[in-house]
Amino acid sequence: MGEALNVADNALVLRVAEDRDAQDLFGLLSLCFADYPGCFIDPHDDLKDLRAPGSPRQNDGVLWVMEDESGRICACVSVDFPEADVAELHRLYVRPDQRGRGLGSSLVRAVERHAREKGATRMFFWSDTRFTDAHRLYKTLGYTQTDRRRDLGDISNSSEYRFEKDL
Repeated sequence: MGEALNVADNALVLRVAEDRDAQDLFGLLSLCFADYPGCFIDPHDDLKDLRAPGSPRQNDGVLWVMEDESGRICACVSVDFPEADVAELHRLYVRPDQRGRGLGSSLVRAVERHAREKGATRMFFWSDTRFTDAHRLYKTLGYTQTDRRRDLGDISNSSEYRFEKDL
């Protein structure tokens, strides 16, 4: 899928990730995870999809990236479609120096529009239990935290909550 994603709210444009973006993506996630003690980046086991981010993604998925004024990746977001009428949001990360300007909200709304255009009527995702600031954002955007929780058994000993929303 080679389409750009227009984030109309802020007149920003995301482009589809390419393999050359791997290093910047790991840097972005490292900066984001640094805010949470015990969160680590493990590209070998936990983040295999980011080693070749331009490769085709499962379930008609796509990973978009946004660059800052210097050409470095400062945000990313991904979506795929694991079931008919259902979209799953992944990899929503905004570099700490870019936060507080509504970028995360704009990215989620843009992905929701894309998902609706693809026929999805429901969106869900999993979010690390430690990402409480993100959880407040998701709830503001109309997502409900369900009672479902999963443990990943990864290097960070991650446990995640499931969030859902009807589109």
